[in-house]
Amino acid sequence: MGLAQRKVASTAAKLAHVSSQHLKALPPKSALAPGRSANAAPAVFDANSWASSQPPPRSTLAAFAHRVGLANVVPSTDVIQQACTHPSFVQLFTRQHPDQPLPATNASLATLGNSLLGLFATEYVNSSYPHLPTRVMKAAVSAHVGPSTCANVARELGVIPLLRWQRTPTTAVTTAVLHADALASVPRALTALVYQYRSIRSARRFVEKLFFSREVDLRGMIKFRDPKQTLLETVAKYGRERPISRLLKETGRYSNSPVFVVGIFSGADQLGEGFGSSLKMAEYRAAEDALLRLYLTRQPPHLVQLPTSTFPDAPGNIYEAEGPEGSYSPVTMGDSEVLYGSAGRAGTRVPGARSLAASSAEDDLEDYTV
Repeated sequence: MGLAQRKVASTAAKLAHVSSQHLKALPPKSALAPGRSANAAPAVFDANSWASSQPPPRSTLAAFAHRVGLANVVPSTDVIQQACTHPSFVQLFTRQHPDQPLPATNASLATLGNSLLGLFATEYVNSSYPHLPTRVMKAAVSAHVGPSTCANVARELGVIPLLRWQRTPTTAVTTAVLHADALASVPRALTALVYQYRSIRSARRFVEKLFFSREVDLRGMIKFRDPKQTLLETVAKYGRERPISRLLKETGRYSNSPVFVVGIFSGADQLGEGFGSSLKMAEYRAAEDALLRLYLTRQPPHLVQLPTSTFPDAPGNIYEAEGPEGSYSPVTMGDSEVLYGSAGRAGTRVPGARSLAASSAEDDLEDYTV
């Protein structure tokens, strides 16, 4: 083996897509063939493109299937290889192997898996947090099964050595394909495989272990422009007594760093509590705390029931599976969203939107008592 051949072999050996069994065929004949004319220079061999077009070793695919728990689910490793092949890989494969048939990609599997992930995440968030506002629920679903989360899950599963894709730029009709986009398609395709070869309940359990076992901080997704006014409208909506602010504790009132603790009460019930260096700040945080306690009221995990639990746990899709159906008791849907005095997305209030009762309630909310 000459110097050029050894250099090509050492370069390809460092790539994760190529196993040692391919080194005997390096460099390929296409790299050593001369050009069409006699004076043309030999074709330049691109080791990275050639290595990216090679299939992963069967042993690596089998190890990955066992690692994610799909060894007894899929019939062969060819299915795992299809799930790890992004549609952008077809162009690269055609350029490197024009005479071979096109490889199977995960285009249809990723589409089906994306729909299943959205279904499972929506029912999980909706059943766990029945009072969550609509926009926050959408953000929570994206945080659980969105593109960034799917890409991170793929990295943790060890998909990078198995992924076959090609970076493509943005065109007039298509968007750019980045590495994170190709990675995100693999967990979606794996979810579709579990649904295809087992059942929808098996696919949901697969998603629960990979995605829903992660804690997502929902407090940072809820922002209030005016929590005091929102709390007033919310309390009036539920027919409760008007909220009243009460000064619970204070220290250093006449110093440079005072601290006030304010609680908001509706009758004898304390709705929220907050602290601050001023009474206004403490009241603002107390109203925000009261709203967060309402919106983030979580159903106990052992009481959460999902609509997909009614489908039979038998092989086949939801139309063909036969077996006993599970019981389901729907949870009471919350109606806690309050829309008031808003002019679209501008965030400005409509003049005259507040009523006299709301003005009087806000005056009571600012009446501090000890």
